[in-house]
Amino acid sequence: MALTVNIHVAKTQLSQLLKRVQGGEEVIIAKAGKPVAKLVSVEPARVPRVPGTAKGQIWMSDDFDAPLPDDVLKLFYGEEEK
Repeated sequence: MALTVNIHVAKTQLSQLLKRVQGGEEVIIAKAGKPVAKLVSVEPARVPRVPGTAKGQIWMSDDFDAPLPDDVLKLFYGEEEK
């Protein structure tokens, strides 16, 4: 649940409120008991992926998509070998 404070408290305790927001809380700022704003943490900007940056560094077997042996498949489905 978010913490709700009035404008006066928000102005006088902004640093403390920001610490709470950094800790994952949301703070609602209200005027005359009505919410007017919400303080939330900012997500860091994601660096876009660049396809092909590992080219030449990865090797894949020619049969990587071949069916698994029966004994391995049984382990996936919880069947024990006898």
